[in-house]
Amino acid sequence: MSLNTDASVIAVQGHRQSHEEGLSFNSNNNTSYGSVPFVARHDNPGKRIAVPVRVEPKVFFANERTFLSWLNFAIVLGSLALGLLNFGDQTGKIAGAAFTLVAMFVMVYALMLFQWRAERIRRRDAGPYDDRKGPTVLVVVLICAILVNFYMRFIHS
Repeated sequence: MSLNTDASVIAVQGHRQSHEEGLSFNSNNNTSYGSVPFVARHDNPGKRIAVPVRVEPKVFFANERTFLSWLNFAIVLGSLALGLLNFGDQTGKIAGAAFTLVAMFVMVYALMLFQWRAERIRRRDAGPYDDRKGPTVLVVVLICAILVNFYMRFIHS
């Protein structure tokens, strides 16, 4: 069994330890971090080595892909709004204005969410990066805009 002694293993004590100083795998606890196991000194088995978090490039790409997906939805919604604004009657124009506002909100929200996630990934913060409230708020706002459209369509008919 070989020991990973490259620069990716950083000692908790603040200096780099070599294999000659008596490093070995901690046999008491088989905890590992990624593919690099924690390392303990023979004279102090409770001491653990801090290993920096490696962020895979696919994490950044997944964040960008999610951002582009939100923008794709906003563009489709904006196209629908533009069609209603140009070719609709009075009720269609009001609905088009509502959908335009929702599309602009989605674009701004997507940018803020992308920047927030990118900053947390850069800082290597732990924790979930998922968005639990955004899609729910979007669906509620879209349902409200559609209901206003139906209400105005049947009242003004």
